Amino acid sequence: MAEEMSIREYIRRKPREDGFETAMFIYQSALTQMSSRIEVLNNELNHVYSYNPIEYVKTRLKTPESIMKKLRKQGHDIGIDDMIEYVNDIAGVRITCSFFSEIQFLAAMLARQDNLTVLSIKDYLGHPKESGYKSYHMLLLVPVGLADAVVPTKVEVQIRTMAMDFWASLEHKIYYKYEGNAPDYFARELRECASIISKLDAKMMSLNDAMKKMDGE
Repeated sequence: MAEEMSIREYIRRKPREDGFETAMFIYQSALTQMSSRIEVLNNELNHVYSYNPIEYVKTRLKTPESIMKKLRKQGHDIGIDDMIEYVNDIAGVRITCSFFSEIQFLAAMLARQDNLTVLSIKDYLGHPKESGYKSYHMLLLVPVGLADAVVPTKVEVQIRTMAMDFWASLEHKIYYKYEGNAPDYFARELRECASIISKLDAKMMSLNDAMKKMDGE
């Protein structure tokens, strides 16, 4: 049976290899495994219940430049140890679903997955950011099975509706265009859009619930 060890321990066992590249390989492997788990879960729901809550899944491995920028912003050293310790979203998965009610459902299903550990939750649904941002974030520890070791690795999973994702995509573009210093007009408009999207999500969920009730009758 392969020995369980941290990313740091695994890198120390590979002194002839580039430590950063080895770490990024492990994060990418964690993304691959997490994507596979989500696909199997979605297929199971579709097979057993004829229910397909996931619209699409996107994965993202943070770039070296983005990692260094985040470390500098938070006042940490630009090194592998601080990267592993403090940058929790190097490996990121975004799950987009149709209805608000499906977010908590999917989060609960993932939390029950074998060998996954929930390290933390950030609930921006009940407590949106000041900008209006809404999403459900889970920081998970995913065991990456390698030839000679099992390496638990952090993966951030974000779950949101399609409407929330549309809003977040626009906010992201505005943030990077203006480097975090967008005119006040944009901030006000985004908050108003966030309110409209919340009402839209509620209305769409209400219509879906009514349709399911009619089907049950």
